Amino acid sequence: MKFIFKVLVAACFLPLSVTAANAPSQQKVIREVVIKAEPAKAWVLIKDFGGIHKWHPAVESTATETKVDKEGVELPHRLLTLKGGGTILEKQTIASDEEMKLEYKIVEGVLPVSGYRSVMTVKAGPGAGESTVNWTGRFYNKANEVHAKPGEDNETAVKAIEGVYDSGLENLKKVLEK
Repeated sequence: MKFIFKVLVAACFLPLSVTAANAPSQQKVIREVVIKAEPAKAWVLIKDFGGIHKWHPAVESTATETKVDKEGVELPHRLLTLKGGGTILEKQTIASDEEMKLEYKIVEGVLPVSGYRSVMTVKAGPGAGESTVNWTGRFYNKANEVHAKPGEDNETAVKAIEGVYDSGLENLKKVLEK
């Protein structure tokens, strides 16, 4: 009787482990930069959800509107028009002046990712009058599959986000240090 019980218990968990083994792994990119500008000055530029085109070199323009998302929540959305073509629609989920934290998600767009969530934070930097800006993203590959085809795989997704963050933070630093 004990043997049959153990087999039945094991059988109950088998589909869960098989499913987990076939699930894609979440990817993560973290970038940080120290900027010679007061945290409040950096935060004003970053928290402007409709103003990313003012500092990100890949963004031609930004259009914002408040929309109801799939969960029925009214949130700010921005449509980024990229230099060279393509768009990305994002929704802001958190903007905290107290924590100097901005969180947003991609709704749809040309980046080779799915399930993308990003957090930008501003903290006091290591020296007087400096800021540390952190940009962290969590996402899955575009196909959202373990064995995604080239162009929709983890490596492509990570390289794309690294490029977005590296170029963005480099230019943010230039803009704030003028």
